[in-house]
Amino acid sequence: MVKTVLKVDGMSCGMCESHMNDLVRSLFQVKKVSSSAKDGETVVLSDEILDIPYLKMKMKEIGYKLVSVESTHEA
Repeated sequence: MVKTVLKVDGMSCGMCESHMNDLVRSLFQVKKVSSSAKDGETVVLSDEILDIPYLKMKMKEIGYKLVSVESTHEA
């Protein structure tokens, strides 16, 4: 299992959180995705490493900026 923490610029409300969650689910097969506008981050649990350049491009298309990414393998 891979845990990916995305620092996101541009999320300001609950609807933004939903848009980010929906985007990630539409692009990748994920186990869980959760976004927080307050923390400016989206946390993704998946079996595979995410295609970050592709995600960054798709985020830009809907008005969000990927600031940083941290991926760790979980048991």
